[in-house]
Amino acid sequence: MECISVFDMLKIGVGPSSSHTLGPWRAAERWLKELQETHALSTVVSVKVQLYGSLSLTGKGHATDIAVMLGLMGEDPVTIACDSIPAKIEALTSKRQLLLDQKHWIAFTPEKDINYNREFLPFHANGMRFEAHLTNGDTVSETYYSIGGGFVVKEERQHAKENKVLFKTFPCPIKTGDELLAYCAEQGKSISEIVWKNERSLRSEDEINKGLREIWDAMLECMYLGCHTEGTLPGGLNVKRRAFAMHQKLKGSVPYSTPREWLESIRDTEVKFRQILKWVSCFALSVNEVNAALGRVVTAPTNGSAGVIPAVLMYYLVIENHDGDFDDVKRFLLTASEIGSIFKKGATISAAMGGCQAEIGVSSAMAAAGLTELMGGTPDQVLMAAEIAMEHHLGLTCDPIGGLVQVPCIERNSMGAIKAINASEMALDADPSEAIVPLDKVVNTMWETAKDMNSKYKETSEGGLAVGVFLSDC
Repeated sequence: MECISVFDMLKIGVGPSSSHTLGPWRAAERWLKELQETHALSTVVSVKVQLYGSLSLTGKGHATDIAVMLGLMGEDPVTIACDSIPAKIEALTSKRQLLLDQKHWIAFTPEKDINYNREFLPFHANGMRFEAHLTNGDTVSETYYSIGGGFVVKEERQHAKENKVLFKTFPCPIKTGDELLAYCAEQGKSISEIVWKNERSLRSEDEINKGLREIWDAMLECMYLGCHTEGTLPGGLNVKRRAFAMHQKLKGSVPYSTPREWLESIRDTEVKFRQILKWVSCFALSVNEVNAALGRVVTAPTNGSAGVIPAVLMYYLVIENHDGDFDDVKRFLLTASEIGSIFKKGATISAAMGGCQAEIGVSSAMAAAGLTELMGGTPDQVLMAAEIAMEHHLGLTCDPIGGLVQVPCIERNSMGAIKAINASEMALDADPSEAIVPLDKVVNTMWETAKDMNSKYKETSEGGLAVGVFLSDC
């Protein structure tokens, strides 16, 4: 069984897209590693990149070309200074040279060496091929697929050496919601405790806590940056950042200078009832405005849906429980990640395969589950909350205007966060034994809906708002 860690579902990376930016970036890194292992890297004369399907159709708007170049340069999406990216790309473009894996220079012209093919490869909508021409005249190539959430595989997944990292033996291997509930009942544990037990089979307690703190810090810093940055987003749509103005109207007078102090200042602000949804929207918008500007976010489970989980977690910390601490954050993230992994195993988290229901829908279900556990819900209520959240995202299309992760993507994070909170409230007030639709049924329904959905609504910018709104009108 495919056993997915919390650190597989929640990854730190650079926006605007986990499947179109982080995935190709990681694929380029993997390819360089393979070249190094076969001693071919030092003999590379030139490189060509072929992008297929959704990567081709929306690659420009999703910065796929930039991600590929940074990956080939050996840059790390977790540590790179995001404000240095424009200068690095400008230098490469003007010199028409690329420092391959930070080791040796090769000639590289983006317009000529990155090719966009509208053809869809059979294995997945997000296909890419890297080709290297060597000094001995040989050409070596490899094909990868970005399957959502920053996950990258080869077509021969079950045989590929580099994909075996996804297959580990957990004490409590879980594929479905029913299996998760069975472990909880059998062992008398909450969902987060079951997930913690699985994580402990992979790494030490200190390593898990350190990793989860880094994830939460990245989320908090992203929200802080988004709430304190004004201006217009790049890409040509002239989308104005809104989180800054919203935050200015909502914040109190308590001083702060760091993201953590900012969190405490919001807790000390008297939040009126009518402001609660505004705060949630502000948190969600802030993350995805940073994401749209090639900033650092946490895939949760994707970049396009990165704002939902941080916004709902902030809602808990600043509205529901002012005494909430890192233990609460940890329980939330562990629970949310497990729900996300169930959707990934039983359906998809790739908009190119399932539309936006696979991104915002899944993230809303994850957030609803995490919030419900923190609010004292039983494992059955946690899964019920996840089901309710996804049920009301079924059929949601992915139709980004101009191929940019901006309209309607940014606002959808706000809607997904609010739906997650509503779903949690309904589940906490309900008797799960009376539920008509179990989580596993909605996972299966989402996948069947994805397969029935026309390809033009799957991150191709060939349908919906992407063609219903003319760029000249923006």
